Amino acid sequence: MKDLVIQKLKERGVSIEKVAEIVYELQSEYFPNLTFESCCEAVHVVLKKREVQYALLTGLALDTLAEEGILPEPLLGIVQNDEPLYGIDEVIALAITNVYGSIGLTSFGYLDKTKHGIIGELNDGKYEYVNTFADDLVAAVAAAACARIAHSSVGSVENED
Repeated sequence: MKDLVIQKLKERGVSIEKVAEIVYELQSEYFPNLTFESCCEAVHVVLKKREVQYALLTGLALDTLAEEGILPEPLLGIVQNDEPLYGIDEVIALAITNVYGSIGLTSFGYLDKTKHGIIGELNDGKYEYVNTFADDLVAAVAAAACARIAHSSVGSVENED
């Protein structure tokens, strides 16, 4: 299922490397020996978690259904327009951040506000897709990968799950 999730993200213009860039940007200050490869590995480990996969598949499916005009109104308009008070996109994303505790939650809040890298591209409509859920889900994966690294004592994430 992890491969399916990675494929669905790629269909939205999201690669492991783009998510890892955000992780590296946020964590390299705290872990001077951190490598980009370790950040990619942290993203891969997050994506192995079944609850993460379910959250991603659910949110991305809702974005796709909104693109295709299949969701019933008023939900269709709400998702297509990424209505500010909807909030369900963030709630699904929190299922991902909670895998790694409060560090994941605070990192997600920061990324949700600052829209680093691919998160901002998804949010700002660079792609011709409905990304109401995608931007928050990607922020959550990056936040969870950051938290995974933060939980390590020396910045080496290869031996942690």
